[in-house]
Amino acid sequence: MHIYFLQHAAHYGPARFADWLVGMGHSHNTSHLYAGEMPPRLEDCDALIVLDGPQAHDATQAHPWLRRENKLLMRALKSGKPVLGVGLGAQLIAVQLGAIVSRGTYAETGWHPVTLAPESPFDLPETFDAFHWHRTIFGLPDDALPLGASAASPVQGFAWDGGRVVGLQCHLQATRDSVSALLDAHGDSLDGDGPYVQDAETILADPRRFDRLAALLDRVMMRWVASTSR
Repeated sequence: MHIYFLQHAAHYGPARFADWLVGMGHSHNTSHLYAGEMPPRLEDCDALIVLDGPQAHDATQAHPWLRRENKLLMRALKSGKPVLGVGLGAQLIAVQLGAIVSRGTYAETGWHPVTLAPESPFDLPETFDAFHWHRTIFGLPDDALPLGASAASPVQGFAWDGGRVVGLQCHLQATRDSVSALLDAHGDSLDGDGPYVQDAETILADPRRFDRLAALLDRVMMRWVASTSR
């Protein structure tokens, strides 16, 4: 498969997504939308991965390229091609599927447990620690199945159309390098206090946490890629 990443900011890159795709024999390109690059033509890729970013999902006045991206996502969702989004990317997908996106009660940054929903289609442990970096939350789209919830976010992700479309609030693709770069560039972008906000030292204290994410990402990606054979 050939996958296009839709990237929204310099320090919100593919991270372990790219390594996983290469390791599994897939190719990928990136459209740096924030830098003025055009989104790909849908016929030039087999699937889309829509990355996180610091922008508001509806900030089309400040970022006109969001309109082009939304048109591409609408076409992709209707086309039958696989689409996966994380953070802002999941928010944009959720909006296209009719869900509400809003400001959460609390910021959620750092390592926090996610509890799998009873009806979750994801092959993940009943409870697992994930990396989080958000204040915005989204509702569950109609006909979607939930991933699970954390204390700050009732919907940590969803699968739609038999798993062809996946939205992730949590960042299973995070690596120590990607999070270090994010903290250096945007460490003040989230609220600095609250019950679910960790500082940089706590976030980076245990490198093994990032290693454990790799196995979780593998489970999600294997199922998502398998949706292409339906």
